[in-house]
Amino acid sequence: MTPVRISFSSLREGHPYEYLVRFALGGAATVLTGLISSRYGPSIGGLFLALPAIFCASATLIEKHEIRRKRKAGLPGRRRGQEAAALDAAGAALGAWGMLAFAFVFCAIVETSISAAFVAASLAWLVVSMAAWYARQLHLRL
Repeated sequence: MTPVRISFSSLREGHPYEYLVRFALGGAATVLTGLISSRYGPSIGGLFLALPAIFCASATLIEKHEIRRKRKAGLPGRRRGQEAAALDAAGAALGAWGMLAFAFVFCAIVETSISAAFVAASLAWLVVSMAAWYARQLHLRL
């Protein structure tokens, strides 16, 4: 099984305008969620909080970085870029399952205690996300 690792080296590969795009898209999604919430109420607006605001920008940037890295090595890299973006999408989908678990647990407990709801929902997110990742790893081995 592949261990989970954090690599900060990819931060050096990006250009400032790429980070600006991510920031702008995330901010636009936040503003959109606020407008929806003020127009239709917090229950409907809350549904849009799970909007993957930065995913579209990050998927295209991941693809671009992989293509650039492969071209430096003298290879076309288009296929590798698409595969890297697809892997990021798979991770986002697994994270969405964790967010769904967070929402259900928080909703079930919030009437009792807000702090307990946050703690329990965070643990549910962690457990479900890790279980989804582990299940995907097992599926890939088959």
